Amino acid sequence: MYLFYFLEVLVAKKLFVGSLPWKLDDDSLKGTFEPFGIVVSARVVRDRDSGRSRGFGFVEMENESDADKAIQSLNEAEVNGRKILVKEAIAK
Repeated sequence: MYLFYFLEVLVAKKLFVGSLPWKLDDDSLKGTFEPFGIVVSARVVRDRDSGRSRGFGFVEMENESDADKAIQSLNEAEVNGRKILVKEAIAK
């Protein structure tokens, strides 16, 4: 039982965040998720030619339980006037 808890704390969970407001940057995305736990990384995906946001991004939370709390609280929540989508990222 203790080993499972220990492993859960060490495993980061990556989240997909869709329908982002166009002006949201990496720091703002990170700030949106920080109330739910430690954010390892937050990145808004940008068009390589124009540099403009593509409207989605990825957030990596330090542990699974914090990521699950963020999904429960932020999925379909309004951020800067847009309802965002938050779910577990699927590996390619």
